[in-house]
Amino acid sequence: MEKIFNNTQIAFALKSDSELEKAYFLFKMIASQPLVRIGTMVTNFALNANLPVEGLIRATVFDHFCGGVNEKDCLRVVDKMYTKGVCSVLDYSVEGKEEEEQFDAVLKMTLKTIEFAKEKQAIPFAVFKPTGLGRFELYEKISNKESLILEEKAEWDRVVARFDKVCSDAYQKDVALLIDAEESWMQNAIDELAYQMMTKYNKTKSIVYNTLQMYRKDRLDFLKNLYNRAKKEGFHVGVKLVRGAYMEKENDRAEEKGYATPICPSKEATDLNYNKALYYIIEHLDTITVFAGTHNEESVYYLMELMMQNGIKENDMRIWFGQLYGMSDNISYNLAARGYNVIKYVPFGPVKDVMPYLIRRAEENTAVTGQTNRELALIKAERKRRKEK
Repeated sequence: MEKIFNNTQIAFALKSDSELEKAYFLFKMIASQPLVRIGTMVTNFALNANLPVEGLIRATVFDHFCGGVNEKDCLRVVDKMYTKGVCSVLDYSVEGKEEEEQFDAVLKMTLKTIEFAKEKQAIPFAVFKPTGLGRFELYEKISNKESLILEEKAEWDRVVARFDKVCSDAYQKDVALLIDAEESWMQNAIDELAYQMMTKYNKTKSIVYNTLQMYRKDRLDFLKNLYNRAKKEGFHVGVKLVRGAYMEKENDRAEEKGYATPICPSKEATDLNYNKALYYIIEHLDTITVFAGTHNEESVYYLMELMMQNGIKENDMRIWFGQLYGMSDNISYNLAARGYNVIKYVPFGPVKDVMPYLIRRAEENTAVTGQTNRELALIKAERKRRKEK
């Protein structure tokens, strides 16, 4: 397989010299763990104290990793990326809300993004986070099959109704819908809801996509069981494959509560699990549609190789490649230039409300040193190429 991801001219074609310098500065900052920790504490303090720092945040980390403060604000970013064949999914990244009024507000915003997707070819998917539509503890209780009091039963009925409203709207508007994954101890409830939505709305093709975090040891078997149910019951399976977002939290909780961690023992085991899932999906593409969310170049090459070996065209609508906005442009734009289906996750929301997401992005990049170093090396290579032109 030809190695295409070192082409920085294609990767950064949309970035001006000043935007490239800003990205270099940002990833240099992220590469330093102490700076990320101090920056996180200072930012949280400043926002909680209502100090005027939103402008600074917007000019640096926010504008790099987010499309804007509202859905219309994102359209400039969406249209710009689409000139290079890269699509978008608008991700309302407001986290940590726990009130019914806030869940209804997220529902309303999600429906709005589905409407956006229906009207815009550049936005083929919509997405929502389950904890945006219901309480974390309630999902946990359902996942553990705990008894609910009367008020909780009514509350859960409202969560199910929100799920169904979003999926029904996506189905009616013919927009593919990604359901994000959460922590393992509350994921069972989400998996069951996603399954119910698939049986209802994926009769002729994949509309509803559940997310599988492949750092979990059980997810490959879960995928195979879901496929068998789909064949037996007559529906299509939509899956978004990711490696996973809560590894430290998962391992810490398992150790604290004395159960075996659900997480693979090593990065190599996770990578193998991810690639095995890709292989299985390509073998069963008659029923399964995949959104391969990954920043791992080897997994992307592996999926490209599988497609080539099986005579699958680059633009086959059953296979999508996805990366986060602000990261791995070398993968996204080089894939798009070769005709593959590529999507950037574009987070948006008020600066203060999106900060938990941005902090997690910075911490993840700091933890995965290879990722940050890769971003820096590519930016350096492009700076050098432009200077030598």
